[in-house]
Amino acid sequence: MPPNRRLSWTLPAVLIAVGCGDAPATPAVTRSGPDPWAAALRVATAVDRNPDPRVVEIDLEARFGEWEYAPGRRVRAMTYNGSVPGPTIEARAGDTVVVHFTNRLDQPTTIHWHGVRVPAAMDGSPHSQPPVAPGASFEYRFTVPDAGTFWYHPHVAESVQMERGLYGAIVVRGDREPRADVEGVLVLDDLLLGADGQIAPTGDLVEQHNGREGTVPLVNGRAGAELPIRAGQRQRWRLVNAGSARFYRLALPGHRFTVVGTDGGPVETPRASDELLLVPGDRLDVLVDGTGAPGSTPVLQVLPYARGHGAGLTEAVDLLRLRYAADPALPALDPPAAGARIEPLATDGVTPRTVTFDEHIDRDAERVVFTINDRSYPDVPDIVTRVGATEVWDLVNASEMEHPFHLHGFFFQVVSRNGLPEGQRSWEDTIQLRGEERVRIAFRPDARPGHWMYHCHILEHVEHGMMATLRVEP
Repeated sequence: MPPNRRLSWTLPAVLIAVGCGDAPATPAVTRSGPDPWAAALRVATAVDRNPDPRVVEIDLEARFGEWEYAPGRRVRAMTYNGSVPGPTIEARAGDTVVVHFTNRLDQPTTIHWHGVRVPAAMDGSPHSQPPVAPGASFEYRFTVPDAGTFWYHPHVAESVQMERGLYGAIVVRGDREPRADVEGVLVLDDLLLGADGQIAPTGDLVEQHNGREGTVPLVNGRAGAELPIRAGQRQRWRLVNAGSARFYRLALPGHRFTVVGTDGGPVETPRASDELLLVPGDRLDVLVDGTGAPGSTPVLQVLPYARGHGAGLTEAVDLLRLRYAADPALPALDPPAAGARIEPLATDGVTPRTVTFDEHIDRDAERVVFTINDRSYPDVPDIVTRVGATEVWDLVNASEMEHPFHLHGFFFQVVSRNGLPEGQRSWEDTIQLRGEERVRIAFRPDARPGHWMYHCHILEHVEHGMMATLRVEP
């Protein structure tokens, strides 16, 4: 892989603050330590076979395989290139990405490039691309315009295909990146196993309603993994929530997280927090400074979180153990510099559209029905707009259960929640919609007309009707 696209998975021996978002440049500082992304957390990088430094060209194959989620414990799975997660795709903002995709499964599938602003024909979702049949191939080709952390997954039979392992991360680098000693991707997921030790089949009405929440927490497809760290070391974690329905409320006792990026890339001002919340489909880019003592072993925990109607964790779960090296502490790094300037969208004179999310149980059919504006997909009328038109939507959750809202194709700004202005501007494509909450968002479709989905990202809710289409006309 050309060096300018290579994601550092090991600790560099020397850190030089040039082109890393911090100025002026400082003298070289030796910051040796252990490889934080040890074998248990390492994810393969997609092999770029194009010599052009601005083109990333890879082969990607969906096929059956075995997934070893813990030493000696395996389940039958669907994989990209034989691994779970699939290989991480790395690029620089402005690169062309070409993916030669082949479907070796026994069922149709697609690839949706979650968060990447691709042309509509490359989106891999209903109305934008016919599913790729078993044995068939398809070439995805697009430019990655934005630096940030994204991911890819199917948009066909999601609750089956994603649950069985079809997902992977995308890392796009920009010209200004936060300063850190090392970085890597942490893809969060969980498994629900049956009595035979294999992935449990689709569940009952409760699972349809609440979404599938597994009992085996996973990081990068592994349970019980450890992440080496050194006191004073700064790690950059690119967090992706690939779970079916789990809301990850994360805490690391004795440490604080510094959020430097969200769905759409860098935030304006890095913010420190004791906790993080990632809803399904969400991403956060955070810095973690090694404030623990040499030899200590703090645990990254998933804290209790109630999503309504009895869904969600009721007690803390251990997700990942950090293991501090015995080496003396490194000198602390300066706080991260400011990120990208985000101008507020002008919304004066724009009439908001109301988009209401609700649900009910059809007891005659023994199924849960999820609705948008009182209709279920595919019978929800399209929202129609034009390229360049400012859109303001009031997302109204008429139910008590939380729904993670995801918009394909475009980033939006959260304007307010229940009438209160949002504290910090950011670009998002997936947000938390709390029970009985009204969230106002604003966005402006750029010159990529077509059909774009919007939906709840709890996979069972998508498949039971909580999805609709935004039609952007030229």
